[in-house]
Amino acid sequence: MFFTLPTLFTWARIVAIPLIVGVFHLQLAPEMKNLIATVLFVAVALTDWLDGYLARKLNQTSSFGAFLDPVADKFLVCASLLVLLELARVNALVALVIIGREIAISALREWMAQIGASRSVAVHMVGKLKTTVQMVAIPFLLFHGQLFGMIDTQMVGTWLIWAAVVLTIWSMVYYLQKALPEIRAKVR
Repeated sequence: MFFTLPTLFTWARIVAIPLIVGVFHLQLAPEMKNLIATVLFVAVALTDWLDGYLARKLNQTSSFGAFLDPVADKFLVCASLLVLLELARVNALVALVIIGREIAISALREWMAQIGASRSVAVHMVGKLKTTVQMVAIPFLLFHGQLFGMIDTQMVGTWLIWAAVVLTIWSMVYYLQKALPEIRAKVR
């Protein structure tokens, strides 16, 4: 359960976070730091798909894996956003909305589980889409240069991260609406 192959890939996302952050503290040219951080992020982000695929394929799904997978995603996204904020590549409002939503929805899910209503805030497609857009936007922002000599990754990443903000707000509203009947029933 703790050390199945799919779970090891999930753990790899968590272990990679200090590596991605640490790259920016090395004595390397800025372009090299950007490239290394981007490659690390993309490789680790791909494990998000791989761990789920392997868990199903190898019949190694577990409640621990189901818990750890979104936690690893949230850590990876939040740490990367903080690095990008420090590098002035992302707006503070972007980081605040995305990180704030992750905290709020995680707390909501925990509370809904305590009252036996976790199904009302189960992962939905809009939440998965939000995560995908974040995972695509962040490497563009980490790279911070011209890709193939013609793609301005900062501009593309900025557009994508703002799209992620819209999806973040949309998914938060969706989950709150789903939870509202349960909340009303428990508050009365």
